Amino acid sequence: MELKIFNTLWRQKQIFKPINEKQVWIYSCGPTVYSKPHIGNMRSYIFANLLRNIIENILWYKVKHVVNITDVGHLTDDADAGEDKLEKSSKKEWKSAYDIAKKYEDIFKDYLEKLDLHFNIFPRATEHIKEQIEMVKILEEKWYTYKIEDDGIYMDTSKVKDYGKLLPNWHLEGLLACARVENKNKKNKTDFALWKFSKKDEKRQMEWDSPWWIWFPWWHIECSAMSTKYLWKHFDIHTWGVDHIPVHHTDEIAQTESCYGWKWVNYWLHNEFLNLKNDKMSKSKWNVITLDTIKEKWIDPMKFKYFIYLAHYRNIQNFSFEDLQAAWKNYEKIVNKLKEYNLSNIQDINSKDLEDNELINYLLDDLDTVKLIAWINKKLSWRLSDKDLSLLKFLDENILKLRWFEKAQKKENIPEDIKELVEQRFQAKKEKNFKLADELREKIHSKNYNILDTKQGYKIEKIK
Repeated sequence: MELKIFNTLWRQKQIFKPINEKQVWIYSCGPTVYSKPHIGNMRSYIFANLLRNIIENILWYKVKHVVNITDVGHLTDDADAGEDKLEKSSKKEWKSAYDIAKKYEDIFKDYLEKLDLHFNIFPRATEHIKEQIEMVKILEEKWYTYKIEDDGIYMDTSKVKDYGKLLPNWHLEGLLACARVENKNKKNKTDFALWKFSKKDEKRQMEWDSPWWIWFPWWHIECSAMSTKYLWKHFDIHTWGVDHIPVHHTDEIAQTESCYGWKWVNYWLHNEFLNLKNDKMSKSKWNVITLDTIKEKWIDPMKFKYFIYLAHYRNIQNFSFEDLQAAWKNYEKIVNKLKEYNLSNIQDINSKDLEDNELINYLLDDLDTVKLIAWINKKLSWRLSDKDLSLLKFLDENILKLRWFEKAQKKENIPEDIKELVEQRFQAKKEKNFKLADELREKIHSKNYNILDTKQGYKIEKIK
């Protein structure tokens, strides 16, 4: 079996060929832990984890998957100026920058757990200062850097012959010229910071001694240092959203390949935005929705994960609670359909059954969950064979990880007081007393249960 993935570097789908015969190495850019990650961020991790599951459970490679924690050095304008996001959040919440980082790292990992997403290593930038200094030293020795007094150590991009190779040529001039903060002391517009100096009249919470001055690291060098430490200096796959292509990933490539003198990453994969009303979701615009927001609407995070699978990762996806509700109902329809079968005796799939299988081929063709989900919904309208059920169980438990089978087999013991409230609400709706119906729904939710209206009446489920 062969996996085809869209390599941003070559702007086409390519057959995936790992460096090592037994293990695949993947790096995904992690969160800057100054606030809660929004659901657009989480789309990137759902996509990255899906990729990992396919490689691990269909192609049968061991996978080492690193997701870094950016806990210093990410400035508010995402370029070379502004205030450090951790320091700014520290002032806002009256907590130390380290406490802020710990708080939001814990929330991020809780979100991963709720979505059943798993990665191997979570290195923190603040714990890899030595590795970052070593990289800058090498770049300095190779004459790729220069110093701007009272500012920092910068990368001279004019010395990188293939700088911007991740971008199409027609994008290069416009995107890169606009991607940097204007600084009259820079040699070239596209030059970027490797280290930023702490201001002489200001004491930062996060700063370290260096051969150049008291400084703090810049987020590009952090990813390069941590990825090469845990995945060596040449690895298979690097992922994140398309917003990282013109600046962060372009700069990562320039500094890492200049440092070590050879190709760094073989395959670059990028997911598109998750938008709200056709507008990019952004914390700076205050138009973000988090997994907590979804849970406040009494919606299981698994249903959000299912919603994400309804669009191809390389397509822009528009989010609304109406669309999420529709996905929720479709998710429940699948679970209810599975309840019609005796699932206790379903056999594990034979590995030979995965070969040249239509569903598996959808996933192997650049992770096409759209066609896969469409097939599943179509197939469930018929009578499934034991072989179909085995395959669906394999996909649910090892690839998509949506917990369909777990929910279909689980018997909920609904407390009598909840049943009584639900019945009262049902009667209130029949009598068109919608105010009372809404009040009863709120009361049911406050007791950690959800009610889903169906054509047949209603369905009750416990909120996890």
